[in-house]
Amino acid sequence: MNRLEDRGEQQDHPLRSEPATSTRRHDSRSEDERDFASAGTVDPESSNWRRAALAVVVPTYNESDNLEELVDSLFSLPLKDLKLVIVDDNSPDGTGALAEKLAQRYNRVDTRMAVIHRSEKGGLGTAYIAGFQRALADGADFVVQMDADFSHCPTYILQMLGVVFATDMDVVIGSRYVPGGTLDENWNWWRSLLSKWANIYCRTVLKIQVRDMTAGFKLWQRSALQEIKLETIRSNGYIFQVEMAYLCEKLGFRVIELPIHFEDRRVGQSKMNLSVKLESIWRVWELLWRHRKRVSGGRAPLTQPRPVVTGGRPAPHR
Repeated sequence: MNRLEDRGEQQDHPLRSEPATSTRRHDSRSEDERDFASAGTVDPESSNWRRAALAVVVPTYNESDNLEELVDSLFSLPLKDLKLVIVDDNSPDGTGALAEKLAQRYNRVDTRMAVIHRSEKGGLGTAYIAGFQRALADGADFVVQMDADFSHCPTYILQMLGVVFATDMDVVIGSRYVPGGTLDENWNWWRSLLSKWANIYCRTVLKIQVRDMTAGFKLWQRSALQEIKLETIRSNGYIFQVEMAYLCEKLGFRVIELPIHFEDRRVGQSKMNLSVKLESIWRVWELLWRHRKRVSGGRAPLTQPRPVVTGGRPAPHR
């Protein structure tokens, strides 16, 4: 049973309420929009969210310089049932071996960390699918996907949980391109322009409202990942993020975007190259064709703009 069904009464609410608004700015709000008004940050005095059965899935390839600090940061979060799934693509720098050592450290009492070793560099999409399937099989009610390079600050996970407990959203997206979201100042103008153009291009072709289509930082409710049917996902590069965001909207999921600061990696090299970017351009049209017949089983189509959290305080950066 989903842990959301076990929430306490109002006095045990896991949030200090702060306002969230939809992108539709007018005084007359719909019922759905009013539902979003309680989204905010986690109340450290509440215990409900601390017991959330949450799994964090992190694909890795040559991330040995980042992995130990990331794992320690995640397990330092005040979440009693947090588990971690590392999916390593046979990293030449020994990331997989390091992950096993860290798993031995954190699994002394309970099994908190799993390591999936793949024989070769199989791509981002299949790595996430393998990690999601393991997390669901292990009983996670919520699944977070994030990068290993600290582009995504682990403390944002607490805010994501707060938003889910306040709104019962299916998906929370850590977004760079909503009010309050920011990019690292070390990004050059060309990289920033290309990223923003890619998002506008994908949104235009696919006709959806999510602002950060290529976001790799998301929190999923278990039911959403089950309904999306992971075995149908074919994208295996960075277009994987676009395909997942597209299906969220096509299937009528309740999606909310949380502004984050996206920090550039401090160690190692980005896996994004020109060929990956060019591939993403034409694959957007493939997504449109391949999923043309998919519809929600019982959800009413969303006719309003996607809501955006605007009142939450930024999480501290590393």
